[in-house]
Amino acid sequence: MAECKECGNEADKLVSVKVDGKAKKMCEDCADRVREEAEVAKESESVIQGMMGFKGRR
Repeated sequence: MAECKECGNEADKLVSVKVDGKAKKMCEDCADRVREEAEVAKESESVIQGMMGFKGRR
């Protein structure tokens, strides 16, 4: 069994997910959570930039 680098639990299968430009292997539950957090962060950044009138590129 493989061990998840994120939570430390053993998993049958690890999934490779890019986090801050680095690939990390983690269980499916942690991968879903990390993807959700990244999506929320991206959307919140977009809202803040819209409020501030930012017209540049990320």
